[in-house]
Amino acid sequence: MGSPARSAATFADLEALPPHIVGEILFGNLVTHPRPHRRHGGAGAALGMLTGPPYQFGFGGPGGWVFVDEPELHLGPHIAVPDIGGWRRERMTEPAEQAHFEIAPDWICEVISPRTEKYDKGDKRRIYALHRVPYLWHLDPRARTLEVFRLQEQNWLLTHTFVDREEVCAPPFDAITFSLGLLWPFDPPSSETPADEQR
Repeated sequence: MGSPARSAATFADLEALPPHIVGEILFGNLVTHPRPHRRHGGAGAALGMLTGPPYQFGFGGPGGWVFVDEPELHLGPHIAVPDIGGWRRERMTEPAEQAHFEIAPDWICEVISPRTEKYDKGDKRRIYALHRVPYLWHLDPRARTLEVFRLQEQNWLLTHTFVDREEVCAPPFDAITFSLGLLWPFDPPSSETPADEQR
């Protein structure tokens, strides 16, 4: 006799998780991982500090955006928590008091880590395409790379790859240019790789 079919995860499964665990429901499966390491968190925070002033506040840029760290996205049957989500302000029509978002972002950044890479580059990327997120960035602090994707029909087109300390100018934030090296705040000031990462 075969094993009983496993039921799809529910929101109650997410609510039952300990506070230090991030939970998502992707294609019916409960996916969990702990809070990120400092290199991961530092890269995401630095990116927010660079894009926020010109694109959210209009300081030296066009404004018109709203950014949220780790937003809980309810996209059809899926519940995803990207590292950063950005919406054009005119699309933010949901009540501010609501804890989650049902309107898909206009831009998502996933900071890639060993624990999340499989999902960030697999199920989550497919879900974002199905819900027509126009832009997706993959930021990898270990490899010191930024990959920029644009949705073309329902497929992701890789439009830019930046490495190490290259100058970044990429959509949808191409009104500004910044050094990718600013996203590695725990690196030493020189361009040398720390000894513990050379092994």
